[in-house]
Amino acid sequence: MVEIPDGLVRAQIGYEGDAGREFIAALPARAAEFLERWDLRRTGPGMHGVTALVLPVERSDGSAAVLKLGRVDEESAGEPLALRAWDGRGSVRLLAHDAATGALLLERLDERRPLSELAERDARRAVRVVGELLARLTQVRAPAGVRGLGGVAADMLDSVPAALERLAPGRARGLVADCAAALAEVAGEPGDRLLHWDLHYGNVLAGGREPWLVIDPKPLAGDPGFELLPAIRNEFAVDEVRWRFDALTAALALDRDRARAWTLGRVLQNCLWDLEEGEEGEEGLDEEQLLLAEVLLGRR
Repeated sequence: MVEIPDGLVRAQIGYEGDAGREFIAALPARAAEFLERWDLRRTGPGMHGVTALVLPVERSDGSAAVLKLGRVDEESAGEPLALRAWDGRGSVRLLAHDAATGALLLERLDERRPLSELAERDARRAVRVVGELLARLTQVRAPAGVRGLGGVAADMLDSVPAALERLAPGRARGLVADCAAALAEVAGEPGDRLLHWDLHYGNVLAGGREPWLVIDPKPLAGDPGFELLPAIRNEFAVDEVRWRFDALTAALALDRDRARAWTLGRVLQNCLWDLEEGEEGEEGLDEEQLLLAEVLLGRR
């Protein structure tokens, strides 16, 4: 019997309620099914994030892998499409996929060595690693079936008037409005590259065949400028924002003005999420997001 980690139980019930309870209740049987179907032997305790159980396993040929069992939602539905399109070039390799349940069999990476460990010692080197990975990943055109950034951007802009009403006149309201204005300038040309959308340092692990490989994409078809924010914000330091933006745009050979607009759009997205979950007023927004926007807008 597969034991479900308490952290995954809490996360699923806390975020998903009854749907999360149903997912957790079905997990032991689902794990047993795919261990048998794909002829896998467990080799260690289960790992988890917010949405998935990950079991280290050995395949019948003796190679190491992981079995990922997660709830498929709008953000994660395109994960197998993205991994197939990248085919291990800068990303974890997909070994098998079950469309009915979303179960994934993936190449085993070293979860003990995330990029966040390097970032603690050398933050600029970690930014360069992300830049090198993004330059490779975004060379690939998004396959059919991947959600488009154009729709995401349009939904954000539609949400802005209500969000501004929740904010009192002042710094935060002005920054949200300016981020929306920047996004509106580029939203009509959303792009067609395959984006990861969640490339923070915890989603980059040390690999065997390559030094670093990405995991857990929430894929979008869009402009690579929308990919930069996590690497700018991780290990946040306001006096490093400009250097990080410059390093990433150079690594990806991006137009700086468009990349700035898309990055401000990503700040807007985070602010909108904060307002959905937080309290009224500026205190409902993350201070790091506001500082980051001020740097990109040339106010710091």
